[in-house]
Order: sequence, then structure tokens, then C-alpha cells
Amino acid sequence: MVAFSILNIKEFMHLLLRTDAFDSFLLTEGSITTYMTWLLDGHPHADFFSPEDAGYALASQEAYVPFALARPACFDLIKGKRAPSSFKFVFMLSSENQRRTIASLKSSFAPEDVTGMYLNLKYHGQQLLCTTGVSCRIFSMDKSLEQGWDNMVLRFFKKHQIAYELLA
Repeated sequence: MVAFSILNIKEFMHLLLRTDAFDSFLLTEGSITTYMTWLLDGHPHADFFSPEDAGYALASQEAYVPFALARPACFDLIKGKRAPSSFKFVFMLSSENQRRTIASLKSSFAPEDVTGMYLNLKYHGQQLLCTTGVSCRIFSMDKSLEQGWDNMVLRFFKKHQIAYELLA
């Protein structure tokens, strides 16, 4: 697990809410606090969509909603003259991206051993913190998968020119 602080929150928020940079992540849960708190449950309701809707395939294949579907609503809740008091988003890799990531890291873990690879965003008090995490079904002293995931997230941030500072 690594923890880091985002240095330019305005640029980050533009990337998060106005571009597709985070669209491949699944949104497992979240909250946005403005004049009230909006709780986001990332479990999809595929029956909301018709099979011909673009969102149907996305919502029916995973246990959580792709951020691509939730992003417009999140933007609508956050946009305005005032910044939100706080927000939290818990992102997870999709099943396919998780399998590819585990394979690319040449991990000793099998895909079925890993229940999730996470990126957590938490904004409060004009500070935006990010943490990474990996959840496994088995106990292991081998931390190579976690370290590999941490490095991939940091490369993702560098690729998107997101300025950050690692926290001790």
C-alpha cells in the first residue's frame, strides 16, 4: 500500500470528472458531501437498462458499475462555485484488467486468489489523499503483488501528469 497527496487538486478533478482517464475503473462505493451527503453504492442494477442500451453491457458484466457510467452524475453533484466539503471514491480494477495486471506483474498469485485491486480517493479539508490496496482470499507473506500494483498506480499518475507527493 502506498499513500500520496495530490498537489494540484483542480487539475486532478478535471481529469477525474471531465475526461475518460478513470473510466476503466469500477466504482465500488463513494460519497460526496455538499449541502448534504450523497452516498454512492456501486452495485449495478442491470435491469434498469434495456439490452440495447450502451450501459447494459457495462452494468451486467461486473459486480460494480464502471466509473464511466457514474462520472456524469458525480460531475453534476460536484460542479459549482463551491468545492464539495468532502468526497470519497473507492475504485477497483475490472475482472479483465485485474487478470491482465496480475499476468503482467508475473505474480505468483492466481487471479482467483485476488478479490480486488483498489485505488481510494479521499478529499477533505482541501487535501486530496490517495491510497492503493490489494485484497486477497489467501494469506501470504509475499508482498510483490501489492508492490507491483502500487508501482502501476504511480505510473498511471505519471502518464496522466498528475502531480503527487508520497506520504511516509
